[in-house]
Amino acid sequence: MKNLKLKAARASKDLSQEDLAKICNVSRQTISAIEKGDYNPTINLCISICKALDRTLDELFWD
Repeated sequence: MKNLKLKAARASKDLSQEDLAKICNVSRQTISAIEKGDYNPTINLCISICKALDRTLDELFWD
């Protein structure tokens, strides 16, 4: 399932996939795959993404 919440949160911070990837120490392809729903990130990566975007796990990764 696509993660449109992550994509919207990233866009609201005016960050590219590459920018977010650098902050989280992953590849741009990893961020892209998470947004497309092709990759299930580890809890540590979820937390890193949430910190970078000033969002909670509930806001980005759970319904």
